[in-house]
Amino acid sequence: MSFFYIKALHIIFVVTWFAGLFYIVRLFIYFAEAAEKPEPERNILLNQFKIMQKRLWYGITWPSAVLTLIFGLTMLYLYGSIPGWLVWKLAFVVGLYVYHFLCHAIFKQQQQGIIRYTSTQLRIWNEVATLFLIAIVFLVVLKSTLSMVWGIVGLLLFSAILMLAIRIYKRVRESGQKS
Repeated sequence: MSFFYIKALHIIFVVTWFAGLFYIVRLFIYFAEAAEKPEPERNILLNQFKIMQKRLWYGITWPSAVLTLIFGLTMLYLYGSIPGWLVWKLAFVVGLYVYHFLCHAIFKQQQQGIIRYTSTQLRIWNEVATLFLIAIVFLVVLKSTLSMVWGIVGLLLFSAILMLAIRIYKRVRESGQKS
């Protein structure tokens, strides 16, 4: 019975972790766009976004990432053997933690007022978490290598559609600003 409690807690913290990852990159985008505003609006917005980033990152995202790891490792221990699908899932999870640490680097830069990426680059970066989410959920639900192959094909197609949508959105925004 404890396995199911651990699993429920793992899922809860995965959800809150992803919520934090999705929203932090949105705040990175807003921060980058605010840097282009005239004063005093620029300074007011940048200070507010720094506060929002800090509270989200340290109050929700980091604790959720740590608790996801703790409950995930506990489930792995209770699970016993490691089936093939779980090996692939764990590989994607490692990739997700790499993404998390790269977001941490962007967070630290923006907290110091350093903006290295445009809002368009950050919009693309925001979709990386979506790709991890899709890959991990499909693996957990389907638990099949063949399904995983089809899932990866679908993931690549979804990625291409996302990139196209981002380009279209950028053009629409730019044409709206010129009018």
